[in-house]
Amino acid sequence: MFDRVPRIKVSIRGMSPLRSTISLVFIRNRFCWRACWARPAGATVPGDTLNALLLVAVCFLTVGCGRGALESGGDADEMVMFGETARIRTLDPVRAGDVASSMAIGRIYETLLEYHYLDRPYRVMPALAAEMPAISDDGLTYTFRIRPGIYFQDDPAFVETDGVGRELTAEDFVYGIKRVADAKNASTGFWAFNNRIVGLDEFREISTSDEPTDYDRVVEGLRALDRYTLQIQLKRPFPQLLWILTMHYAAAVPREAVDYYGADFRRNPVGTGPYILRSWRPNYRIEFVRNPKWAETGRIERYPTTGAPGDAEAGLLDAAGEQIPFIDRVVNYVVGDSSTQWLMFLRGQFEVSGISRDNWDAVLSDDRGLTPELEERVIQMVTSPTLIMHYYAFNMLDPVVGQSDNPEIDRRNRLLRQALTSAFNTKVWEEFHHHRLRRPAGPIPEGVAGYREREMRFPFDLDRARELLAEAGYPDGRDPATGRRLQIELDLGSADNPEVRQSTELMASFMNEIGVVIVPNYNNWPTFLEKIQRGQVQMFGVGWVADYPDAENFLQLFYGPNRSPGPNHAKYENAEFDRLYEQAREMHDSPERTDIYQEMADIVVEDAVWIFRGQPLAYGLYHHWLKNYKRHDFPYTMTKYYRIDTEARRRWQQQYGR
Repeated sequence: MFDRVPRIKVSIRGMSPLRSTISLVFIRNRFCWRACWARPAGATVPGDTLNALLLVAVCFLTVGCGRGALESGGDADEMVMFGETARIRTLDPVRAGDVASSMAIGRIYETLLEYHYLDRPYRVMPALAAEMPAISDDGLTYTFRIRPGIYFQDDPAFVETDGVGRELTAEDFVYGIKRVADAKNASTGFWAFNNRIVGLDEFREISTSDEPTDYDRVVEGLRALDRYTLQIQLKRPFPQLLWILTMHYAAAVPREAVDYYGADFRRNPVGTGPYILRSWRPNYRIEFVRNPKWAETGRIERYPTTGAPGDAEAGLLDAAGEQIPFIDRVVNYVVGDSSTQWLMFLRGQFEVSGISRDNWDAVLSDDRGLTPELEERVIQMVTSPTLIMHYYAFNMLDPVVGQSDNPEIDRRNRLLRQALTSAFNTKVWEEFHHHRLRRPAGPIPEGVAGYREREMRFPFDLDRARELLAEAGYPDGRDPATGRRLQIELDLGSADNPEVRQSTELMASFMNEIGVVIVPNYNNWPTFLEKIQRGQVQMFGVGWVADYPDAENFLQLFYGPNRSPGPNHAKYENAEFDRLYEQAREMHDSPERTDIYQEMADIVVEDAVWIFRGQPLAYGLYHHWLKNYKRHDFPYTMTKYYRIDTEARRRWQQQYGR
């Protein structure tokens, strides 16, 4: 329960009330103080005033939380990165299903493959594999050569070598994936391998017994052929396996560590990565330091020498070819409140920050740039699309908006969907969302393999929308059979979310322009999903977050056999689309596959299965002393590329952080 204490108003003599008043509200709960600050619309805050306010706020926060002064940069010759993290649940790769745990694990453990840091669209490259795998002609067998000379960190778990870390072998990958499949581990990641690898599902079924799981049991499709050779055999082609093998669920795990620590393995990670765990106080602080094993064994990894267009101009290739990691120590604090985290970022205690809705007006000026206060502090902003797609979908089983076996009805219903799509006002929609999203022109979001820029087939055009509506049999939005305006029901989840209601009202106003009435139905989330699966909706609003950066992950949402309860919730069917999908899903990334993806996208757009609402943009802030920083949708192993200009941070903190 929260208790409010008096609001503090600070007035600066000789300044107008608009410029001089800032509100700080301190809210206390049983754990710590929280500070919220608000700048009146259109107001600016001089740097000295902002410094004073931040000092007051942070003093409350650090004392109230019982933490005292936080670290500010480490020794002069030490490169330290400070950041915020959510509560970390585990450091066991098989049980981590949240971002915070995955970020921590990605600094310690490594996988066969990893994402190229700079390239867009995303692509994978070898990590612990010596090269990309040899793939059989039928696409069923993947053979990896493991890099020799890679060692696990020193740890007491290596009893036979008196705590000295041993060399990585192919068997460590076999063991790691078997742990994911072991039902006793209740792994959050078995979906990645379910019904994929020959014999692995049978291994999982046997592991459900009360007997201890036999990790020596042979899995036909998962074998270490020798010390440095791993072979994976699939039941059917699955080119997306390469993406899966970048995930921590596929990390190399030493069996000795799991046996040694038992249930406490979650707190005692043992990996081959660039960092090792120094300390972890759950719900407060976690710290990583360089893995000394890299220097001891002569392991050398290097910063990328190539990147995406514009990377060189942005300075992202200044470190090309240099040895990584650059940072000596990484310290993350658990700060659950966004306002507190924001104030700590402004004080220079964190290198990176997101922008919450509460702080939106305090960060961005009217022209969408940073406010003068933040520009004065040399704070940098980065904006990029996320791999998320929000959309309104039509239920293709509905007699009014869906598909039909009757060609004429099918044609008219398709024209209706096209009309509604053409009535969707892109400019107003993006303005409503403060330009934090872009309306995509098709079902493939920017940033995934298979994406190509395309023109919008049905852009906002009220005249065209009315023409299409008349062709569909609803002149001026009225049904000639009844003389009444056409009504379409739109179901949504998150019934208690005011932003959902506001955006729905805006969407309904778009359709009202052509005479169509949208009737919203707000549901709680479980009821909403159940109605979608049962087809008890006419239209519905939902979103999809990429599992991996391949267009296939989005195109599967239109594949006929994937109809609910699968991910094709629109229950869309198109024989030509299905044929192309079945052809493309067994192909590796290539111009030919991308051509097929575009054909599939054309079909979906022409059939107007969805009204594409938006691909959200990620807005992030970082201090200028953080170098080599580029936003990544899969950032779990990217800390090794960052660099801190310690002298620039010291000078900034002397000026602004006091």
